[in-house]
Amino acid sequence: MASLPSFQRLHLIAVGGSIMHNLALALHRSGVQVTGSDDEIFEPARGRLTAAGILPTEEGWFPEKITTDLDAVIVGMHARADNPELLRAQELGLRVYSFPEFIHEASKDKQRIVIGGSHGKTSITSLILHVLRYHGRKFDYAVGAQLEGFDLMVQLTDDAPIIIIEGDEYLSSPIDRRPKFHLYQHHIGVISGISWDHINVFPTEEDYREQFRIFAEMTPKAGVLIYDQDDEQVQLVTVPSSPDVRYVGYGPHEHVIRQGRTYLLTKKDEEVPIQVFGEHNLRNISAAREVCKQLSIKGKDFYEAIATFKGAARRLELVRAGQDSVVYKDFAHAPSKLKATATALKQQFPQRRLVACLELHTFSSLNPAFLPQYAHTFDAPDVAVVYFNPHVLEHKRLPPLAPEAVQTAFQRPDLKVFTDSQALADFLHQQPWNNANLLMMSSGTFDGLDLAKLAAEVVS
Repeated sequence: MASLPSFQRLHLIAVGGSIMHNLALALHRSGVQVTGSDDEIFEPARGRLTAAGILPTEEGWFPEKITTDLDAVIVGMHARADNPELLRAQELGLRVYSFPEFIHEASKDKQRIVIGGSHGKTSITSLILHVLRYHGRKFDYAVGAQLEGFDLMVQLTDDAPIIIIEGDEYLSSPIDRRPKFHLYQHHIGVISGISWDHINVFPTEEDYREQFRIFAEMTPKAGVLIYDQDDEQVQLVTVPSSPDVRYVGYGPHEHVIRQGRTYLLTKKDEEVPIQVFGEHNLRNISAAREVCKQLSIKGKDFYEAIATFKGAARRLELVRAGQDSVVYKDFAHAPSKLKATATALKQQFPQRRLVACLELHTFSSLNPAFLPQYAHTFDAPDVAVVYFNPHVLEHKRLPPLAPEAVQTAFQRPDLKVFTDSQALADFLHQQPWNNANLLMMSSGTFDGLDLAKLAAEVVS
């Protein structure tokens, strides 16, 4: 392995990104001399890089920072192919890594477990990390969200025998158009579900599904591929094709729900109370269980740890709870995530009215060609609300979107559509919140909506 100490000096282009600044901090912690650049750095990256003493002195791109005494350059997805620093690195013949290429390079001697899928991969990764840490196992990791109890999203050490990686299917870098999860070269792979996304990169459902077929077929001899056996799209790409690979299918974990609490049913007829809920989370738990089996975690040890798992940040995350109402927020924005999350909350509290609000914020979700994918995915809530900001459409160079078109795409005539965040806030404030729950779903912020204030009103 090119162990971390063999990298003395590394420069990160687009160091302000969510995963990139975490990589910079992890490398700095391991003793590598880290520099970086970016044209904009926001919180929390700015404060965290400052605390570590590696915040760039000024924003912008500076080719003079790229010198021959660098061991390598790591380029983030936020950079462009014509980035001045990247061009300089190429001109000098320096080794240029994408994020996934570098993670693979730094973990060549480790067993690599890669969690892929359109949905559920952050939660499954979180579950596995929680179980391993609970039982004192040594491991490295790279995950796309900040997890409770972990101060960084990346950890790279010389002595951990395994690394758990959240395998994103998006592009690796501005000069490498391969999906990230193709570059990690997994020993144990997971496909949690396939639901067309990233229409700007994969213009058809077939293009998108093909990336998962490639991932499945990259499973090596003596490797393991763990997959959701009930997902039709997954079934198309996980056909056992190698006698040297172990294929393991899973479904939702057996369970019961009583008084708003979910209990796992074990093979020994024991009931294990858990703090998360919903069929999607029960599938995630099954996936994590299969991975942990491969890592020699016994069943009773797995359940003991799972009982203390509070969930991944921003994944069906509890904001506030009262006696007859709860407020949750979720990162959900893709159609499959929207349907799973809204349905889960309604099933967990069937007697309560559910008001659910989705912000269309990503390129795919705002694209008229993709919108029909949302048909009937928002049927579970009693009151369904969609919000989008027309200025975001302009920024993404997408055509204007009429509220009526959104209503038609979702195929729900009573869908409320807002394009003004204040009007949305007013509508939510006016709702009767007795015996009612609120669910807010977005990869954005509803343009600064004060969710804490709103939650306080709902619960009170």
